[in-house]
Amino acid sequence: MPGASFLLAAAWALKPDTLKDEPKTIGHYGVFVITLISFFIAEIGDKTQLATVILAAKYPSLIAVVAGTTAGMLLADAPAVFLGHMASERIPFKAVRIVSAIVFVALGLATLLAV
Repeated sequence: MPGASFLLAAAWALKPDTLKDEPKTIGHYGVFVITLISFFIAEIGDKTQLATVILAAKYPSLIAVVAGTTAGMLLADAPAVFLGHMASERIPFKAVRIVSAIVFVALGLATLLAV
């Protein structure tokens, strides 16, 4: 089944993203709170979250642990976001979609043929 999933991801990678409707404000706080909750739920099983929980259990200062893990994530992610923004101005999105589709097809075929 993973091989078929890779092939489906390849097909999906070729489809460009589109916005059909204007974004709608959801609730009183809008997109910020929805994004915050979505990322929290998506990252619950992440190793960073687990490390934060373990460190918070070991050390008495919860604020220091959360501040340290947050600062660490910002230091790790900020250069990637900055470089990604710079690269997005020079690399056409169509080329990125095609290369990612080729990679997914290769992974799908390798997975299917390895069985």
